[in-house]
Amino acid sequence: MENIQMSPKEELLERFLDYASRGDLAKVSGMISHSSFLVNESGENGWTALMLAARNGHTDIVDNLLSNGCDTFLVNKSAQTAYDIAKFWGHRHIARLLAKTENKCQRILPSDRMEEHENYFTREVFNRMSEKRSDSKWLEAKQSSPDTVFILFFNLNPLVSASEESKTAHPGIKLCRLDASSVNKELLQKSGTTVIFLGVEKQRSSSSSPPKEGNEPTAWFALNTDDNPMDHLQLTNPNSFFLKPPMPGLLKLSEAEAGIIAQASSVLAWHNRYSFCPTCGSNTNVEEGGYKRTCFNKDCRSRQGIHNTCYPRVDGNQCLLGRKKTFPAGMFSCLAGFIEPGEAIEDAVRRETEEESGVKVGPVQYVSCQPWPMPSSLMIGCLAVAMSTDIKVDEKEIEEARWFTRQQVIDVIVKGTKPAFTMPPRQAIAHQLVKHWIGMSSNL
Repeated sequence: MENIQMSPKEELLERFLDYASRGDLAKVSGMISHSSFLVNESGENGWTALMLAARNGHTDIVDNLLSNGCDTFLVNKSAQTAYDIAKFWGHRHIARLLAKTENKCQRILPSDRMEEHENYFTREVFNRMSEKRSDSKWLEAKQSSPDTVFILFFNLNPLVSASEESKTAHPGIKLCRLDASSVNKELLQKSGTTVIFLGVEKQRSSSSSPPKEGNEPTAWFALNTDDNPMDHLQLTNPNSFFLKPPMPGLLKLSEAEAGIIAQASSVLAWHNRYSFCPTCGSNTNVEEGGYKRTCFNKDCRSRQGIHNTCYPRVDGNQCLLGRKKTFPAGMFSCLAGFIEPGEAIEDAVRRETEEESGVKVGPVQYVSCQPWPMPSSLMIGCLAVAMSTDIKVDEKEIEEARWFTRQQVIDVIVKGTKPAFTMPPRQAIAHQLVKHWIGMSSNL
């Protein structure tokens, strides 16, 4: 095969793009000073120096290219601008720079808001602390703590009060936040009352709040009762009432309280519908802070097996895969977990990844889904960008997790020649997700 010789201009461009990709500011600046036309030249797959710098997080290179008048609206062969690339890979500071044109006018699409679009009922207020759900002593201590917050439901109707905004043109309601002294222990232990642990606050609601013992964040619980609980309550707000029916009144809550109600109401409604085992009809017992109901019948099929929703975790050049003890020897797959009631897909991906592997992830992108009739699940496949690389498996969900290079994965899925590990078969969404990542990362 005849070797194709590059022209001097092509060689110059190749060096320039390589310097931009590696973040060599001195070389990039020097080449621009002698050959200014390079700033908007593109190489393989239509990638410019600005796109490569945005992909790899080189802010100083981006600044330099912008100051030299590069075109921020150029697109590569995948129709991606430098802004799109920076946003996908989580380089928010770079994306904000690119979100404005030279005359500082805002771009029309996409916006420079780097947060994912937040729908009503999706605000995550709590760290759900799932690792504490099986710690009965810790949960009991939190229920007795004077700092703990309870929200109350009567037949799934939440206890609320009119907010001060109701006196204005924009009426609203607020959740009634009860403390341990307001909730009688008799109510917590009463038959027909369900108590669930929501989590602990990610941030304190007020900077003026007094410091708490051990500097621990406030814990929240939700409880639902079938009987009128007013005889067991000590309410300080005489204008409190149960919102019946909940809709459309719930739409008047703040964004934060809407997120709280989404989690609490969803879990409590599940308990209300499934107090008996749907498989054998036996009674069930509430466990793990209200996130599990176990059939009392030890021979029931519902006590056997587990079915997960699937999420791949990627950081661009490497893919994070894990294995369970039950997997065939040498097989690794995508990490997996359950979406909890009132939880957005993106939040579930981040939570489950960190719980299982210790790896923190940022941007999350939906790819595809797969019905899984064993017995009745829907697997949701996502790509997630890793913000950390250190692995610390929980040893309960998985026994090992590793970072695999793109070439290692290609050798397994594409070449299939003496692979160092194996993957699930092509019928599994995990296989297709990793295959999708291979194709995408060749251009991203």
